[in-house]
Amino acid sequence: MKISIVGTGYVGLVTGTCFSEVGINVVCVDIDEKKIENLKNGISPIYEPGLDVMISRNVEKGRLLFTTDLPSVVNDSEVIFIAVGTPPDEDGSADLKYVLDVARTVGKHMDRYMLIVTKSTVPVGTAKKVRKAVQEELDKRGLNLSFGVASNPEFLKEGDAINDFMKPDRIVVGVESSDAEEIMSRLYKPFTLNGHPVIFMDVPSAEMTKYAANSMLATKISFMNDIANLCEIVGADVNMVRKGIGSDTRIGNKFIYPGIGYGGSCFPKDVKALIKTADKQGYEMKVLKAVEDVNDNQKSVLFNKLMQYYDGNLKGKTIALWGLSFKPQTDDMREAPSLVIIDKLLQEGCTVRAYDPVAMNETHRRIGDSITYAKDPYEAAMDADALLLVTEWTEFRFPTWSVVRRLLKRPVVFDGRNIFDRKELSKMGFDYFCIGINTSNEVAVK
Repeated sequence: MKISIVGTGYVGLVTGTCFSEVGINVVCVDIDEKKIENLKNGISPIYEPGLDVMISRNVEKGRLLFTTDLPSVVNDSEVIFIAVGTPPDEDGSADLKYVLDVARTVGKHMDRYMLIVTKSTVPVGTAKKVRKAVQEELDKRGLNLSFGVASNPEFLKEGDAINDFMKPDRIVVGVESSDAEEIMSRLYKPFTLNGHPVIFMDVPSAEMTKYAANSMLATKISFMNDIANLCEIVGADVNMVRKGIGSDTRIGNKFIYPGIGYGGSCFPKDVKALIKTADKQGYEMKVLKAVEDVNDNQKSVLFNKLMQYYDGNLKGKTIALWGLSFKPQTDDMREAPSLVIIDKLLQEGCTVRAYDPVAMNETHRRIGDSITYAKDPYEAAMDADALLLVTEWTEFRFPTWSVVRRLLKRPVVFDGRNIFDRKELSKMGFDYFCIGINTSNEVAVK
């Protein structure tokens, strides 16, 4: 079976590489010549554990090819996946320009039946627009060709994307016909043989499923952060509350960890897009608007605690940041809480010294030399007036606190992910602040 994946961003590259891993012949297409040349040489444009090795293995075996020439591969493909970007437009809706450009290119060059599948995260109704774009090009050519359009949303976690693709909880496919269902069944047979279910449904439902899933997860995060903020006020411990509600199987223990807000390429964009989709239909997504508001405010919580600690005067202070990426195991800085924190610190006249295992190059690309980049966590902490834990990378979990205390100008830690033991740090003489636990009294007593 031969397929083409248009777009070698996060979704397209992982999808194409994983399909080739199970023996399918895949061509990945992108207009970025430099990116394609690098991929031919086994150099991935993204950081994802295990992906580089898998790309190289399948390129070597000839199952994974890369090209910038979409027209040349259209008619060699039984299935064409559209996995290009759908960036938020100025009003928050998903911009479908690149999706429809691909559809028109396929329509201009196809000469036989094929199935066109949207893999990009797209709003409900996109498949109809894709069908119309292809049909218009066929009409211009005077051709009467049948083709299928399907929706196959992705559910990949950055940092664990390969595992998510190869061992999915479920595979959601929206189809219009039995022909399309048969093709997608063959394509995913290697996965169903291992017991991973394919859920077939109509196309609009598949398109909605992706947005609903991400919005539900974002809702859990914002809800828990809202609860955490109230816990601090009333004297409750959010970690205990989390364990108490997480043991309820109706709620579960995932995505209920308090922190400093969600970021990345999916949740912020998809929540905005679903709100906008509803607005266009004359319906208000009140819950999701609140989710968005809570998340925007949560990104400033750590900064606000720091301001309070220093009585509103941070001018001239040096602040150490551990972690920059929006989550561990990725260099993705899109909508990262660290960017909000950095911006606020710089506005207050602080010097910021940061360390992240993989995201410093991407951070530098975004904000340049406005901050100092340390070679390790300890260099970041040297002579700093406070340490802020922003991203819960594994290597930050067990630092040598005696060394950190000597390095810091003032032994104060602001833990944005609740990964440290506050009792341990308190015994060692640190002032410690986290999310959802009011430690102000403990600090005052010392």
